[in-house]
Amino acid sequence: MTGEETEELSDLLRERREKLRRLRFGAVDPYPLRAECTHTTAQAVGMLVEWKEKEGADGPPDVVKLCGRIMSVRVMGKASFAHIADGSGRIQIYLRLAEDGVDEESYELFRRNLDIGDIIQVEGALFFTRTGEPTLRVTRLTLLAKSLRPLPEKWHGLKDVETRYRQRYLDLIVNEEVRRIFITRSRIVAALRRFMDERGFIEVETPVLQPIYGGAIARPFVTYYHALDQEVFLRIADELYLKRLIVGGLDRVYEICKDFRNEGVSSHHNPEFTQLEVYQAYADYRDMMSLAEDAFSHVAEEVLGAAQISYQGHTIDLTPPWRRLAMRDAISKETGIDIEKAPTLALLRQRVEEEGLEVDLQPTRGTLVDEIFSEYVEPKLIQPTFIVDFPLEISPFAKKKPDQPDLVERFELFIGGLELGNAFTELNDPEDQRERFLAQRRLREAGDEEAHPMDEDYVRALEYGMPPTGGMGWGIDRMVMLFTDQASIREVILFPHLRTKGVGR
Repeated sequence: MTGEETEELSDLLRERREKLRRLRFGAVDPYPLRAECTHTTAQAVGMLVEWKEKEGADGPPDVVKLCGRIMSVRVMGKASFAHIADGSGRIQIYLRLAEDGVDEESYELFRRNLDIGDIIQVEGALFFTRTGEPTLRVTRLTLLAKSLRPLPEKWHGLKDVETRYRQRYLDLIVNEEVRRIFITRSRIVAALRRFMDERGFIEVETPVLQPIYGGAIARPFVTYYHALDQEVFLRIADELYLKRLIVGGLDRVYEICKDFRNEGVSSHHNPEFTQLEVYQAYADYRDMMSLAEDAFSHVAEEVLGAAQISYQGHTIDLTPPWRRLAMRDAISKETGIDIEKAPTLALLRQRVEEEGLEVDLQPTRGTLVDEIFSEYVEPKLIQPTFIVDFPLEISPFAKKKPDQPDLVERFELFIGGLELGNAFTELNDPEDQRERFLAQRRLREAGDEEAHPMDEDYVRALEYGMPPTGGMGWGIDRMVMLFTDQASIREVILFPHLRTKGVGR
């Protein structure tokens, strides 16, 4: 904002506070206790349209009461027009100083003391103007909340991305598209819950604070539980607790929850994110593929009206079945490297150098395979694709492939170049699981901060017997990105994490 704009804003703030003072002096409560709304703006418009379409039907009620924020004003002597908006939409209102309009006191309140951004209640009859715009002829007006700050339209709307994220309340007021995104997000989650419930899954809740974090390869957030004199962790995943429930006889469970990973922030990553995790007894990763295909296509049809969506310039068809592609084949196609012919870290690094690939150095062969895949394959996976056959060493909870014990029955789901989900045929052999934990411990001792810690109680649970199980998790935030055509995860999280102002500057 320029110095001139800052000065103008200061003048506007002083002017609005003066109006507040006048209201209080005139015995007008600028923040009354209650409001009375008989209809939303969308209901009022719908009712008026329906009345017009039904020839000979009675008109809408003589009086409706609407509540909303003033978004535009046009004062013309003894008559004025404005638009008010609520959570459902907006409608025009017409104020006229006349016997069938508002009284002089109400009109002066509107003309002298109300501003764009104020929240009001209006009462009157609905009609169409000569241009066909649905309008409320106001007979009574009540101020519900005086706005002391002008809305950003004064400077051509709210465009600055950081301001939009820091002041999401403003973003929602002035940017209709932003409101649409978050309404769609709510509908996606509701549709997903219905989908899971109808298939016999039960929704459960597992601990956010955990004495041992687990279920993913990630660095946790650490906090301290003073009453127990104990260090605890914000969960990085729900997996190990949900599989304990499978052991306990709850055969189909899911949870939609917040997980936390102490990692970098990017267009695809936020340290606090929402995830669905689902586990099904007597199933495997192929059953999870079918479940994912059905869930995505079903939710798209219910929320968006079709299984075909548009994402970042691509038309994507979510109709099952989706492509299955081995990680080895995907990497070979894009880089020329056959990872099976480079069975050690040294040989794989040599092939990376020979092909001139630019990837970060990794401490293990498995993490280097994953890095190559992320850099050179993932962005090209536009149509729905299950990538299968992952290296054992980066999959501590998946069962080995019977014919290739260095690989596991695991898939990751990609759509639009986004990694959306991860699933396994779950490891239920307690002795094998213990060995995997010990292997992760060795990686941790060698300097891998994201290696998984030992969880003795989880191994104990497996020793009681867990049936063959398929498990899957996917990011709700990225699913919403896909369904609302957003390139950044911050556009689909109401309050994304941002660096504190002034830090590092």
